[in-house]
Amino acid sequence: MRILVVGTGGVGSAFAAIVARRSFLEHCALADYDHARPAAVADSLDDGRFSAHRIDASSREAVVDLIRVTRPDAVLNAVDPVFNVPIFDACFQAGVTYLDMAMTLSEPHPERPFELTGVKLGDYQFERAPEWEEKELLALVGIGVEPGAADVFARHAADELFSEIDEIGVRDGANLVVEGYDFAPTFSIWTTIEECLNPPVVWERDRGWHTTEPFSEPEVFDFPEGIGPVECVNVEHEEVLLVPRWVECRRVTFKYGLGDEFIQVLKTLQRLGLDRKDPIRVKGVDVAPRDVVAAALPDPATLGERMSGKTCAGTLVTGLGTDGKPRKTYLYHVVDNDWSIREYGAQAVVWQTALNPVVALELLDAGAWSGQGVLGPEAFPARPYLDKLAELGSPHGVLELEP
Repeated sequence: MRILVVGTGGVGSAFAAIVARRSFLEHCALADYDHARPAAVADSLDDGRFSAHRIDASSREAVVDLIRVTRPDAVLNAVDPVFNVPIFDACFQAGVTYLDMAMTLSEPHPERPFELTGVKLGDYQFERAPEWEEKELLALVGIGVEPGAADVFARHAADELFSEIDEIGVRDGANLVVEGYDFAPTFSIWTTIEECLNPPVVWERDRGWHTTEPFSEPEVFDFPEGIGPVECVNVEHEEVLLVPRWVECRRVTFKYGLGDEFIQVLKTLQRLGLDRKDPIRVKGVDVAPRDVVAAALPDPATLGERMSGKTCAGTLVTGLGTDGKPRKTYLYHVVDNDWSIREYGAQAVVWQTALNPVVALELLDAGAWSGQGVLGPEAFPARPYLDKLAELGSPHGVLELEP
């Protein structure tokens, strides 16, 4: 398979390191606004199947031109979701498979943001699903770890573990520590601000999609593999927009283990207006406050050697088991930072995210997954995906809890 990766930050670089070990890869074109970044990744791999290119991801025409030059079977969008629309539209125009790990952005309801949804995550993409289906093209959206693996876990639970599902609740937690920094997010701060300060979305069968206050419904969840109890709160995330489209259940939530200190920092950024995306004029220069925050913080891709601990992504499912008895199961994926650094040179959070598009692309190449239109991971059978995770030696498991 020939792949074009747009973006060679932490996740794009980790993707390259993982896919380099897979025999299904024929060629991988790595592209970024700064040509030095993909060039450095390609040089470090010392593999003739990789090439480096410069691209302006904000330009649909530029993406189309690079697709025509590199001739990929699929394009992986590995940049911040602010660039999703031009990359998504370029793939449609060029007639190639599209994958991303975060869907097109949302916009809060203008009058009742903490009750009603406005523009939801992925609305732009799903509104164009009939056109993709008519053109017999596939856009596989939300195929990182969350969303991505967490959605596959929900599909697996519905197909093989439960006869009736009450709630599907994604729960994300970690005990990662970054030495030498008072505040150093382990993932893109631009994306973190977006998902944590927007109104969280909850789905209920009788009510549909609705919103709540940021950081609402706190609960302590005891994460496996030695991570332990972490307080989790509601956060806007794609799983809530994806799971109900394909998995029968009564309620879907997403809760993130942020910690009180992280929440307070985010609230402070919001109060100061530093979470804003719209540019403001500063000494004759137009700059978005959020971009300034991102530039002032360390690049998450460079933190691996300073990090220690584990990160856990998983899906908590409650309902009735296949035997008709109450069941509560946590299906999870854990990565130890020491291991991911040692094996791939990538810190745990970005490695965990990058692994899943590799699995999906390999399944698409083999024909184990196929489809047309705009589809989430839940639209595909879970078993081939789980088998591929096992083949890759990726640590995941199923934790039975007291109903």
